[in-house]
Amino acid sequence: MAKRAGWLGRLGNRLSRMEARLQERRAEVEAESIGAAPVPVAAPGAAVAGAGVPAAPAPTHAPATAAEQPGHPHPAAPHGRPDPVSVVPWGMRVAAEVSWRLLLLAGMLWVVMKVISEVRLVVLAFAAALLVTALLQPFVVRLRRLGLPRGLATAVTAILGFVVIGLVGWFVVWQVMENLDDLSARVRDGINELKLWALDSPFHVTEKQINDIAKNLSETIGTNTEQITSAGLQGVTVLVEVLTGILLAMFSTLFLLYDGKRIWTWVQGLVPAAARPGVAGAGPRAWRTLTAYVRGTVLVALIDAIFIGLGIYFLKVPMAVPLAVFIFLFAFIPLVGAVVSGALAVVVALVTQGPWTALMVLAVVLAVQQIEGHVLQPFILGRAVRVHPLAVVLSVAAGGMVAGIGGAVVAVPLVAVTNTVVVYLRAYSRDQLLHGAAAIGPGPHGSTAFEQAAREAGREAGRDQRA
Repeated sequence: MAKRAGWLGRLGNRLSRMEARLQERRAEVEAESIGAAPVPVAAPGAAVAGAGVPAAPAPTHAPATAAEQPGHPHPAAPHGRPDPVSVVPWGMRVAAEVSWRLLLLAGMLWVVMKVISEVRLVVLAFAAALLVTALLQPFVVRLRRLGLPRGLATAVTAILGFVVIGLVGWFVVWQVMENLDDLSARVRDGINELKLWALDSPFHVTEKQINDIAKNLSETIGTNTEQITSAGLQGVTVLVEVLTGILLAMFSTLFLLYDGKRIWTWVQGLVPAAARPGVAGAGPRAWRTLTAYVRGTVLVALIDAIFIGLGIYFLKVPMAVPLAVFIFLFAFIPLVGAVVSGALAVVVALVTQGPWTALMVLAVVLAVQQIEGHVLQPFILGRAVRVHPLAVVLSVAAGGMVAGIGGAVVAVPLVAVTNTVVVYLRAYSRDQLLHGAAAIGPGPHGSTAFEQAAREAGREAGRDQRA
């Protein structure tokens, strides 16, 4: 009985002290709201009444403020009016807090987008270097396992990768130049056939109308010679920028392959110390997601190019190989790339071989794309890259508006990596809280502080009871 009485006394003391602290804090908050000095609250006495233990006196409460007195629903201001803060509804306060934070985030995002648009060439070159590095790094790892030094393995992988990419580009240009004359002749024949078909069609198109359309087109080209010339000069500028971006991407790829781990360690040093464990765990997972995306996209694009190219070749459409290469390259732009490359193949077939061949090419393209969407991508990419189709469409559209074709290519892997990082950091934060780690950020205040104090007091009472 004596032990139980002592335990009850300690518990009563703790509860009394907690109540006094809560009353004191409430008095301070109410005093701040009406602009008065805080009213001190007397500390509690000893313990709770028990067997042979004197009872503790009741805690002294602060006098009621104007908000608690009858007839005064709000704290009084110096001029007798209620405090403006107290009359604002709670929902409006929450909306205001959320609104200024959203405005701050929107402003920060706008500044970031402006900076990216100013250095778009550098950003796209580095993004392309990351994609190429994700594709080539496994070869560096295999060469290292075979005993080659890191520098030699990086040099061999980079040289072979750049040579293969250069040979593919040269092959496409060579095939286009070789078939250009034949394609021009077939285009002229196709235009004549379309003209004859329009004359014989039920739309009652006359030869005079066709000639007027051709004449207007020629006059339009003649009157816009300066604009065409300026567009050609802009094309030269774009070509110089593309070559500069390619050199930057090659240079960045070389250093990422050779010094990737050291660069990642340096990046972690820029992060605050409290957030480094989470970033250190999110980085490798983001890299695995990017690597899986690049490998899967390359494999799917290669399968599309091979099967559609074979279909075009057997249908005797000219430039089957360059068209297959274009299909491979455009496959890196999700959704939009497949439509554009398939439409290009159908148009070439229509102009050179006629409507029947064009319909056959369209059937081949649709069949391969259906197999890609329902079989290849779920099987090859699997759960490594989980991005909703709506997010894919919106990200491709936003990337294309911000940075053109390069932005559309980079948008989906960026969204996939961001999704992986956010999911991991959320799970990491939840695990840290479950294991009792301190939360990162400012401590609780206001009503949250009262709730946390009550929870801590309850936990302390539970520990005393178990003891």
